[in-house]
Amino acid sequence: MKLFKIKKSKIDKNGLYANRDIKKGTRILEYKGKIISVKKSETDPKFDNGKAIYLFNINKRYDLDGDFKFNLARLINHSCEPNCEVLGSGLKIWIYAMRNIKKGEELSYDYGFSYDEDYKNYPCKCGTEKCIGYIVREGSRWRLAKKK
Repeated sequence: MKLFKIKKSKIDKNGLYANRDIKKGTRILEYKGKIISVKKSETDPKFDNGKAIYLFNINKRYDLDGDFKFNLARLINHSCEPNCEVLGSGLKIWIYAMRNIKKGEELSYDYGFSYDEDYKNYPCKCGTEKCIGYIVREGSRWRLAKKK
């Protein structure tokens, strides 16, 4: 039985949901795509932040373009209280359970967006107690808490 299934999400469009209980530390799936240069991701109009993009920074030289239907991990939504984490190994990116996840629970991780002048362009709809209203990485959320 697969660990997850696709369902309509309360956060944004579709999401991945646990198909059974998942234990902390379980490797759930790989974030798949095409390895591209950072230069390409910075100059190609495909990666304009004005629309949905599925891009992971791997290192100083390479990014991973995950905008492909075969990449089911692209359906995992952001949450300010995530149950998954993203860990890299070489040029691969994996999604792991960072705590026990109950069957039927939506999978989520912190997208890790930086706090900058554009943060208001990325509203968060996770609805958790810790939600600050914007998709900003955990280590920078205190900046927004002061603004409230």
